[in-house]
Parts: sequence; structure tokens; C-alpha cells
Amino acid sequence: MRTELRITATAGTLPHIHAVGGLAARHTGVDTVHLIGTAATPLGGDVLDIVVSVGEGARLTLRSVAATIALPGRETRKSVAHWHFDVAAGGELDVDPEPTVVAGGAEHDTFTTIRLEEGARLRIRERIQIGRTGEDHGSWSGELTADVGATPLLRHRLELGADTITDDALSAPRALESVLTYPDDRLADTAGLDAALLPLAAGGTLFTRTGRLLIH
Repeated sequence: MRTELRITATAGTLPHIHAVGGLAARHTGVDTVHLIGTAATPLGGDVLDIVVSVGEGARLTLRSVAATIALPGRETRKSVAHWHFDVAAGGELDVDPEPTVVAGGAEHDTFTTIRLEEGARLRIRERIQIGRTGEDHGSWSGELTADVGATPLLRHRLELGADTITDDALSAPRALESVLTYPDDRLADTAGLDAALLPLAAGGTLFTRTGRLLIH
């Protein structure tokens, strides 16, 4: 199944929503939209294409009503999600959905593209958990490309789960939390061996935490 979702936020009016497939969205506030699953997706073979645009001076808070469960399909284990975020000057976008859980035997790939104009504000939080209770197999990969105008902000790729480069006998994380914030002037910081806040050369920060389970 192919799912297409378009959300466009314009200053002074409710965000416009267009949805086809297994994902819908609903207004839950003046500038807040919640994602809602209307079918079991992503299953193996599914493709999700989500485009979120925030216009000049507009604000959008994007959430979800429940966790996303990636499941293997009959013919293939792999599903794919493409996320596209565009924020104009003076616009503000805060994205913090519930976690994505990759069920045993499933493979889920996420590709995220972010384009910011100078003066835009952004916070995107992503949480991944490999396996439901009692499951250890399943894999996820994520690629993120973010630019501010013509300036590269971040190029980031991570893999998690069974048969990935992070899966070894000594350290096999099954959970990830990642937060990209722009602008942000916080200094570098670490917490133990599994969490770090890193400033970006073009401004902003990237926070990453890995472990066996999501903390919250």
C-alpha cells in the first residue's frame, strides 16, 4: 500500500490536510495536528510519503495518537517511509510523534529531508524500538539530510537491530532517541556512554541516545 499525507501550515488559518492510504491527520488545536493510523501500516512492501510545509510566520505542532508498528509483509519484510519537512522564514515546526516499533522480522527504512529558510525554527524528535515484548529481531535504518538555505546543516545515518553494523556480541542497542533542534546554542554534553548532545557547525544541536529500551 502507498500512503500519501500532505500537511500545509499557513499563518492565520488552520493547517490544510490531504491524506490518501493508511495514514490520516486531524486538527487537535489551532496549530496542532495529530497523525492517525487508518489501516495497518507500514507492512512489508508499504511506502509512506509524508510532506509537511510551514509557511512564513506560521507554527505547527505535529504529534501522533499512538505508536507506529512496522510489520513484515507476506512477500517482503521491508517497508519505507519518506518524510519531507519545509519551514519558511519565521515559521516554527515541532515534530514529536509516538515511537516507531519495528516488530520481529520486519525491516523499516526512514528517509528524512529537511529544508529550512534563515529565521526558521525546528525541533524533530524520533524514537525507535526494535521488537515488541519478547522480540529481538527486526531492523531499522534512518537517513537524515537537513539544510538551512544553501548551507548543509546535517547529514546523518544510523542503523539499529538484527544484522546491522551496531549489532555485535558486546553492544547491541535496540532503542534510539534522536532530537534535532535548530537554532540551539547549547554546548556539547554527554551522559554516560550512550547519550550525547552535539552542536552543529551551521547552528543547532543533535541529541542521540541508544540503549536496550526507550526510557519514555
